Amino acid sequence: MVNKEAFREKIISAAGEIFSRYGFRKTTMEEIARALQKGKSSIYYYYKGKEDIFEAVVLNEANILRNQLTAAIKSADSPIDKMRAYVYVRMKAFENLSNYYNAIFDKDLDHFDFIERVRASYDREELAILRLIIYTGVRRGLFITSNSEFTAMTIQTALKGLEVPLFWKKKNIDMKSRIDGVLDIIFDGILIK
Repeated sequence: MVNKEAFREKIISAAGEIFSRYGFRKTTMEEIARALQKGKSSIYYYYKGKEDIFEAVVLNEANILRNQLTAAIKSADSPIDKMRAYVYVRMKAFENLSNYYNAIFDKDLDHFDFIERVRASYDREELAILRLIIYTGVRRGLFITSNSEFTAMTIQTALKGLEVPLFWKKKNIDMKSRIDGVLDIIFDGILIK
């Protein structure tokens, strides 16, 4: 007998690769079934349709991102290192977790109710993480800001602004240099002190 949870994970893994390659619209249940070397009825036993599978893929990638970010932050000691680790892991993860990234930013997927929940949850979690890093940095005398909330929103906006040139254009871009440049501005600003 096939372990149900293990087969669900196989479906999510196979579908994730296909969604990444062809996008949500062009992916079919037949392709997912073919990748698993199973009939479509086997998949329908676990999921009602392609939308449910896509939701499971996106939520799986969201958990992967959350785990990677948590590990990166925990592995750094100072708020400065935590911020750097957070930004690097966040940007690198979006490069690899294309289904989650597409769910958050692709306006063509807005008609799915779960997408808005994923987006709102992601924004809340990211702001909370950034706020905590900034607040800790202020308390330790490393950062100076009078409003951690506003500073967190500003950093989040800057990071989102990097996503289009880094991921949608797919040109030969030195991601590390771009991220370092943004981090230098975040930490040092542009004013002579």
